[in-house]
Amino acid sequence: MTMRLVQIAMNAQDDATLGRFWAEALGWGSSVEVPGVVTNLEPEGLVYPDPATVYIDVITVPEPKTVKNRVHVDLATTSAAQHAELVARLEGLGATRVDVGQGDVPWTVLADPEGNEFCVAEPRESYRDTGPIAAIVADCTDPRAMARFWDEAMDWTLHEVTDDHAVLRSGKGVGPYLRLVRTPDVKTVKNRVHLDLRPYPGGDRAAEVARVRALGATDIDLGQGEDVPWTCLVDPEGNEFDVLAPA
Repeated sequence: MTMRLVQIAMNAQDDATLGRFWAEALGWGSSVEVPGVVTNLEPEGLVYPDPATVYIDVITVPEPKTVKNRVHVDLATTSAAQHAELVARLEGLGATRVDVGQGDVPWTVLADPEGNEFCVAEPRESYRDTGPIAAIVADCTDPRAMARFWDEAMDWTLHEVTDDHAVLRSGKGVGPYLRLVRTPDVKTVKNRVHLDLRPYPGGDRAAEVARVRALGATDIDLGQGEDVPWTCLVDPEGNEFDVLAPA
């Protein structure tokens, strides 16, 4: 048995307000899991979990955002006109343009109303069938080492790896990509966006946790307590992720 990437968890000062922004940005539905704490975002017509997408949980935390996020999403576009229309619509919802040192690039870098960076990608052939989220992008110092870890940690397929980046996608060949991109920045605080992995039905969370520990993951205490149905870990570069119960 193994696991797959099913969702990202996004920290917020106000899960309901930020959840509304992202639901409108993606054209998804939203539901309250815990009032004032967790808002779930999901595309209409799919039954969770589905390999065709990576879902989003928006979670209220007390800590404010202080540094550029090391994990962000890229949104897909199909034409130059649709790119311009999407950027304008997102700005109308409260997004703002930000400079993270990207220089002259064909994509647009924005921040959501709480300052979380994300990109609106230019039309790319590889993103034509991903859905609205083209990729989850994670900064790292060693893409090759991180690709080895994530390729073994879950059942996604490694499509490309170089010294500068690595690309994985669901083994089903659908949904967004996971892109691991080399950056000189050093991780200094807990990530405000992290990955959630889930074993398949019939799997065993404890066994999967032991397996990824053997690959280089380590436990982390984020104040979650001992009675939660997930395990908090960090990958070999210190990025937090959760292993959820099988489903």
